[in-house]
Amino acid sequence: MTPAKAYGAQSDQSGLAPLNIERRELRPDDVAIQIDYCGVCHTDIHFVQNDWGMTQYPLVPGHEIVGRVSAVGDQVTGFRPGDVVGVGCMVDACRECEPCQHGLEQYCLEGPTLTYNGQDRHDGSITFGGYSESVVVSDRFVVRVPEALDPAAAAPLLCAGITTYSPLRHYGVQAGHKVGVIGMGGLGHMGIKFARAIGAEVTVFTRSEAKVSEARAQGAHHVVVSSDEAQMQAAAGYFDYMLDTVPVQHDLNPYLSALKYDGTHILVGLIEPIEPPVHGGSLIFGRRVLAGSLIGGMPETQEVLDFCADHDIACDVEMLDIRNINEAYERVKKGDVKYRFVIDMETLGNTAD
Repeated sequence: MTPAKAYGAQSDQSGLAPLNIERRELRPDDVAIQIDYCGVCHTDIHFVQNDWGMTQYPLVPGHEIVGRVSAVGDQVTGFRPGDVVGVGCMVDACRECEPCQHGLEQYCLEGPTLTYNGQDRHDGSITFGGYSESVVVSDRFVVRVPEALDPAAAAPLLCAGITTYSPLRHYGVQAGHKVGVIGMGGLGHMGIKFARAIGAEVTVFTRSEAKVSEARAQGAHHVVVSSDEAQMQAAAGYFDYMLDTVPVQHDLNPYLSALKYDGTHILVGLIEPIEPPVHGGSLIFGRRVLAGSLIGGMPETQEVLDFCADHDIACDVEMLDIRNINEAYERVKKGDVKYRFVIDMETLGNTAD
């Protein structure tokens, strides 16, 4: 085992503080990574606070990891020391079920091993995430970061990026389609960029008048203030797709009414029960589809990085000293970040052991 500095939580009330952890010795297919940057996802906050009742402490969050390869196992041929690489939300899966065989490890029938708060399939240990100076991961779950990408801005592509890219690809968004993006946070602003790059006509739905200019600056062709009933009525029956990035309960019915017949409403942010209920008539009388999507498999995660390099797309980030992580969490909860915090892991060296 190799000691590593990290930031972690000891309980749902402790907040985050310096923590010493251990990383495993290399297995034959492993890649050891010296972490340079790690994005801060709202999911990290949910796990730290045990909002979903499944956290195992101590917890080291972080699943938007970019760094440099420091060593590889003796069976690894695709990576070598010095390569700039990334690790997203998963570090393993069963690798044998039908989804895994099709590069859809996020839907592994046995459940993927999460980058943190997961259980290692070989030794049963609990996985620790990217708020750390290093990580060791099987090469199958490591992606290459193209030279054209800023590595810090690339980190959130491994969660916020793939979460919005995957459904646009899977559900067949093409040039000329009319796409509504609901919400203007870390996921929403990436959805705008991807849909625009594909060639779709992009409209952002936001409850805040203050975000109208932001949405247009991100590339939205149109903006609808969803709290304005007249604007919502004017949008009825117009859209081919809705990309819904809102992570809290909200009324889906007005957005379903904004879809054309055969339109698709895709949930990527909400993992709680839908409240208020969806009106069945909104689906039946327009042959509309209410769908969901979870991140992407490993081939598609590499694809999104390559797509961003080819189209000059990056996440808008605010760099963070890890010593300010608890204050950053409070800002994320208030929506006070445009649009993703990324930890400069060099600041971990300034913390006390």
